[in-house]
Formats: sequence, C-alpha cells, structure tokens
Amino acid sequence: MTKVYQASDIGKVRENNEDSLAIFPPEIYMVADGMGGRAGGEVASGLAVKTIQAQTTKRPLHEAELRQAVMAANEAILAMARSHQEYDGMGTTVTLLHLEAAMAYWAHVGDSRLYLFRAGALQQITRDHSLVADLVAKGSITREEARFHPQRNMITRAVGTEQDLSVDTGVFPLCDGDTLILCSDGLTSAVTDEEIRQVLTENRRDDKAAALVERALALDSQDNISVVVVCYGA
Repeated sequence: MTKVYQASDIGKVRENNEDSLAIFPPEIYMVADGMGGRAGGEVASGLAVKTIQAQTTKRPLHEAELRQAVMAANEAILAMARSHQEYDGMGTTVTLLHLEAAMAYWAHVGDSRLYLFRAGALQQITRDHSLVADLVAKGSITREEARFHPQRNMITRAVGTEQDLSVDTGVFPLCDGDTLILCSDGLTSAVTDEEIRQVLTENRRDDKAAALVERALALDSQDNISVVVVCYGA
C-alpha cells in the first residue's frame, strides 16, 4: 500500500507558479520547475508533464523508457519554442519517479531533487545539474557555502533548452516504510537536508508534503515550492 501527498505554493516573491506536479498511473510521480520569460516557465513545465504522461501509458517503464519520455518532453518544448517566439529560451527541470514490483525507477534533469528517507536517514538520490553542485563536487566550495552562493540558481542542464540532452536515470529496491520525496528547489534552497529529515521524523501530521512547504515558507523561500511525498508500504 502506498500513500501519496502533494503540495505547491507560489511562495512570497514570485508573481506566478512555474512549478508543475503530477501523479498518474501506473504509479508515476513528477516534479517540474519551469523557467523562461513571460509565461514560458509555466508552459515548459506543463508541457513536460503532458508529454511524459502520454509517453508512459504502457509497461514496462524502466530506466530506458523513462529516459525516452523525458527526451520526448525535450523535443516537445523545443518545438513549442520554435513556433512561438515569446517562449524562446524556456525550459524546465524534470524529476520523475516510477514504482513497480518493489523497485523505484527514476529519471532526472536539473536541480529539482529525489530523496529517499529510510530508517531515519535521508539520502539525496539525484545529483543537481547546477553550477554550485559542480563546485561542491570539485571541492571548491562546501555544501553550506553553496546554499548562499550568488549563482546558486544557475542550472547547467534543463529539458527543452538543447537538442542533445543528457538524462540521468537510476533504480533501487524499496523497503516497507520507505518515504520518497520529490521537490523543486524552492524547498531545498531554504530548508536544509537535516531540517527536511526533522520534519519527516518529528512532525506528527500525515501530510508531510504540506508540512515541508510550510517550513520553506516560514524560512522565507524566494521561489515557488512544490513537494510530492510517497510513503511506500504505509
């Protein structure tokens, strides 16, 4: 049995919400954080959801199939931008999760994240495609310094911005009691991994997605905030 919660908030600064959340059969969960001029971000993230949903109606849906779905979204956004000048340069992150036969399959582009919370420990599954993540990997700055870096919002890879897109994928086995969290960077730019772990551990509300969004708002997140929480074997 799986319980799922989702929450999204425009935040305290933005004029519109460019994030898109999606939950659809067969056990697919998705967060997309759009970017682009005017309404471009909303268009890109919404088109990514629509395209990926259309591409994932048949099983199996393992790493190759999820990668192909993201690539289809990439082409759809590029085509939309080519035909509508006002959307030139738009793009979106995509973090995509599918559960099947006690396995978690995922695909990822950008700086939205997938976390696994198991036995009290929180693990970031995806790697951010961002300038600061690259600097942290090289040892040039610390993870704490990355949170306040002036270029912390600069991503190095997005869906819909280039023809030759590289999509990260992976798979891992699930255990009863696992919690999986998909989120846009509106959460992680304000709430540390330790604070996320504390909310998951200490907050008594069942709806941890809403609790995490509220925590980000309390810490004055400067971005849209979107969270999907999947409780496996609950």
